[in-house]
Amino acid sequence: MSLSELIAGVAAAEKTLTVFNPAGDVAERLTEHFADRNVFVTTASHDLGPTNYVVLGEGRRFLTAVNVEELLNSTTEFRPGFETNTYRPILDHLDETLFRSYDRTRMLAATREIEDRAWRVGAGQLHAGFQTAENLESQLDSYERLGERDDLSVHAYIYPSGTVPKVERFLLHLARTEEIELSWFVVYDGNGIDDYKCALLAEEDPLGGFSGFWTYDPSTVDYLVNYLQSTYAIVKPDGDGNDDTVHCLAEDETQAVAPPTHYTSTSANT
Repeated sequence: MSLSELIAGVAAAEKTLTVFNPAGDVAERLTEHFADRNVFVTTASHDLGPTNYVVLGEGRRFLTAVNVEELLNSTTEFRPGFETNTYRPILDHLDETLFRSYDRTRMLAATREIEDRAWRVGAGQLHAGFQTAENLESQLDSYERLGERDDLSVHAYIYPSGTVPKVERFLLHLARTEEIELSWFVVYDGNGIDDYKCALLAEEDPLGGFSGFWTYDPSTVDYLVNYLQSTYAIVKPDGDGNDDTVHCLAEDETQAVAPPTHYTSTSANT
């Protein structure tokens, strides 16, 4: 499953939030709250049921239920962030947040959150896709600084065009593939701790902006790390930079890795 297919798979895994016996504008408020979440808000009535009670489901499968007041009080803001304890219990099941038409300013803000977590933990693996050498150049100081963390392994990916920057404290992967050219991603493996794992993955739209998702789901983060390591493994020096830190993959050198089982995509061969 490619990065593009993974985005499609997350989009296809929509959940349903059913508000039973809603009072006032509760349903509208929840729709607004969950505007960026991959969830469809609907209403239902039941003579014996409580008022303003929410049930989250996926297809025919029950996931969780909660009082509307408790839910609204715990979801005052939706954005990439790491204090997920305030989002319990509904958001335990909504680890993927879809977004559309994000500009570079919003993408950088989301990226900074993940980079900051990797810096604070100071260990594990951080993988970041910059698309072009020019994009990496503007962030080079930040990534050299991240690479100074002794126990943090930092990997950057670009499509090699123009002048390839010289790097010292992190690994630079050069890949002549379309998904590296079009994808913006930042993936942190949490140093193996599930609660610390997080990722952002998006594709650049032909008409401008980026569409994709951020996630705290450990299995999705693990898949992304394994996919990047397997597909864009260090193969050979490119010769355009420091041979100890710059490596290049051609289109036909990519490898396959098993996709996560909880997402499906019409375009994915799962």
